[in-house]
Amino acid sequence: MKTIIIAGTHSGTGKTTVSMGIMAALARRGLTVQPFKVGPDFIDPTHHTAITGRYSRNLDTYLMGADGVRASFSKAARGADVAVIEGVMGLFDGLGVGEEGSTAQVAKILGAPVVLVIDARGMSRSAGAVARGFREFDPGVKVCGVIANRTGSERHASNIRDNINDSQDIPFFGALPKATRFQIPGRHLGLHMAHEENYDISGLADMAEASINIDGTLESAADVDISNPQEDDAEPSCTVGVALDSAFCFYYYDTFDAMRSLGARLLFFSPMHDRVPDVDGIYMGGGYPELHAGALEAGPARERIKKLSGNSLPVYGECGALLYLAGSLETDREYKMCGALDSSSRMTPTLQALGYTEAAASNCIMAAGGTRIRGHEFHYSLTECASDSRFAYVMNRGKGIEDGKDGLTAHNTLASYMHTHPAAMSFDRFVAACRAYRKK
Repeated sequence: MKTIIIAGTHSGTGKTTVSMGIMAALARRGLTVQPFKVGPDFIDPTHHTAITGRYSRNLDTYLMGADGVRASFSKAARGADVAVIEGVMGLFDGLGVGEEGSTAQVAKILGAPVVLVIDARGMSRSAGAVARGFREFDPGVKVCGVIANRTGSERHASNIRDNINDSQDIPFFGALPKATRFQIPGRHLGLHMAHEENYDISGLADMAEASINIDGTLESAADVDISNPQEDDAEPSCTVGVALDSAFCFYYYDTFDAMRSLGARLLFFSPMHDRVPDVDGIYMGGGYPELHAGALEAGPARERIKKLSGNSLPVYGECGALLYLAGSLETDREYKMCGALDSSSRMTPTLQALGYTEAAASNCIMAAGGTRIRGHEFHYSLTECASDSRFAYVMNRGKGIEDGKDGLTAHNTLASYMHTHPAAMSFDRFVAACRAYRKK
């Protein structure tokens, strides 16, 4: 599989815009493009998916390990002509001082070359030093070319190119001007989701073709082995309802694949607009319940989910779902939520938690006692729980809900601030719980 990684020197270089432009240009040329995103990101992949028509997958060595990265890459890349991987943060930035979780580590695991995006604002000759430093820092990572972003003029772009070419033999693949209309708005959890934007995909392709050497970029792509065995869906043995709308939109598609392989048939519904379908369990991801609190309060699913939870239907939720499954959510005012959990949540103006997590689990619908779970958390809210509340997770890393605990549980309902991935925590116990509920 022809594969290229688009990485930045640091966060904010514009690698998302560059990646989207390259994906759009390759797709318009008639190539089937399989997109990927390094790191625990739910938002950028939605833009990749909108451009390429193929679900973007995350490659995260902290959550998935090297084998998990290879397996996810191999499965997703089948049937594609080229894989384009958008990096995370700076090329060598990962967890702490090591390379775990970094774009560079993914590049080494896959043997894929890197196109480096440099933010050229305020620099000229220094761009050559930056390119050379990144190329020589780790011989195990092949930097195959450079793209300069936010150049001020054609002359500025020419100076950047000459200085990079003079610094060493490294291809210069182009320059994007700082005045570009392809800038996705952001908010407290990152960029807007793809379904909230009506950007011009053809215009993205035009921009990339005009500013970037697409032929050179494609020629620099390396062949990456995708010979891992294909995982097939199992015969459905239970039905899981998945909340999917503007309020609940943070999901890894690997999770959907994993549940189907375990025998779950997935039914998608909107808690804002739909009644709860006839299901044996409910899975709710994160998202933006705070932006849709009024619609969730008035929605047809809220009271039904509380009743089903009280009847021991397996319900698993992450982050935004924790707020919805609580009794109330305070934003501009206090809104009634499901009340499946004896808790209340409120939005805060400042970030409450951000980063990777690790927890030890007690027996619950998601894990056996003593299981180590890895995940990540990112939220601007606080959740207060009843004094007799039960928690399934003890945090070894990360904040959780309160006092180093996460995974608030009642009946067969479990919700946490921690997001996880099926490579970090198998969904087999959850699907088994749904199967057992079906047989009642």
